[in-house]
Amino acid sequence: MPRLPDGFVWGAATAAYQIEGAATADGRTPSIWDTYSHTPGRVAGGDTGDVAVDHYNRFREDVALMKELGLQTYRFSISWPRITPHVTAESLGPVNEAGIDFYSRLVDELLAAGITPAATLYHWDLPQALEDAGGWPARATAERFAEYAGVVAARLGDRLGTFITLNEPWCSAYLGYGSGVHAPGRTDHADVLAAVHHLNLGHGLAAAAIRAERPDAVVGLTLNLAWVRPASGDAADLAAAERIDGLQNRVFLDPVLRGSYPQDVLAATSAVSDWSFVHDGDLELIHQPLDVLGVNYYSPTLVRAYTGEGEREEADGHGNGAVSPWPGCEDIEFPQQAGPYTDMGWSIDARGLTELLVRMHREHPGLELLVTENGAAFPDVVGADGSVEDPDRTAYLRDHIQAVADAVAAGAPVRGYFLWSLLDNFEWAYGYAKRFGIVHVDYDTQVRTPKASARWYADLIAAHTP
Repeated sequence: MPRLPDGFVWGAATAAYQIEGAATADGRTPSIWDTYSHTPGRVAGGDTGDVAVDHYNRFREDVALMKELGLQTYRFSISWPRITPHVTAESLGPVNEAGIDFYSRLVDELLAAGITPAATLYHWDLPQALEDAGGWPARATAERFAEYAGVVAARLGDRLGTFITLNEPWCSAYLGYGSGVHAPGRTDHADVLAAVHHLNLGHGLAAAAIRAERPDAVVGLTLNLAWVRPASGDAADLAAAERIDGLQNRVFLDPVLRGSYPQDVLAATSAVSDWSFVHDGDLELIHQPLDVLGVNYYSPTLVRAYTGEGEREEADGHGNGAVSPWPGCEDIEFPQQAGPYTDMGWSIDARGLTELLVRMHREHPGLELLVTENGAAFPDVVGADGSVEDPDRTAYLRDHIQAVADAVAAGAPVRGYFLWSLLDNFEWAYGYAKRFGIVHVDYDTQVRTPKASARWYADLIAAHTP
């Protein structure tokens, strides 16, 4: 098994809408994912997160499982509609004490088990009222998000190890407002770019709000950075890869870490938007000190220039919808990559994780790094004795954790690894058809059963624990 340095932390991650259920408990109001999943045709099987895996009622059982596996840290997300259920574009509204209390009990349970809590403030479940008022393409959403972040910091910040402001803002903007395959299901490329900016602005404002309440807080941001590879060495394919790198990686990295948007991205999208939503002073607000950058990685991205001949391929372009998520990229396609594949149809290549971590170290020396998500869905089979042997998942995890070790050996300051995911759960538009968990969940009975991959991960953690 790969060896990582002393002090490296081992954890797992989940997201509120995917596991909590209790959709209307404690005064919680609908999020965009409630609305989206209840819209016919949006989610496979007509599935919703109304019950999910009932973590809201079973969190103590789940924390006991984490302790049994030896997890040192746990990354969960907070459901914004539980905290300020009556938020509007003009006002955050009153704080829901029952919602705060749920997360306070969860945090206390984790600490009692010796597990450090890391909280993600936004994992895609925007309050529906804010979407009705314009969603992330509207500036008010970023402003309300910062106020909400301040509330969480004031109430829970004394016990949280790390704050992650946003999870994968690329997905929120491009899949939610571009291809429409994620909530809220809109398809407008100008809205994509406005959402990108206001997500960036929301991060900056939230980071400042957290530190105003908790000056010593560890504040991070999680991005699903892409290892973008051109299909060939031709100039057109190289240019295509550079454009996608700009739209997936640098349009988030540069404003946060450099205080500017990439000029090539602004030029490439000028026919879609004039970027007039960027106000004077915004980039200074976005460019807050970042204590840690979270990197999520699952699969590489292969691109090539589209010649206009034949049907344009979107195999690995994260689209899967009738509309491409990529603004200004009608001349770029995403050809099918070589296998093997996960159950999501994603190509498996652990080298991309090493490349991304080393790149971040090279381009932003001194920036602390965390792998905040990494894992794989496979079609698990429950044995006659109730056990789940999942050698494909274990092999995937072994190879990718070795990739992290390779990056550390190359000098990248990677401080921890959060496996995705602790539990089988609601996999967004795929419903319950795809299983990422190292713990199997019987969706009819809610019985949890650690898979073979969970036992392997527990052994790995134990081998690294003094």
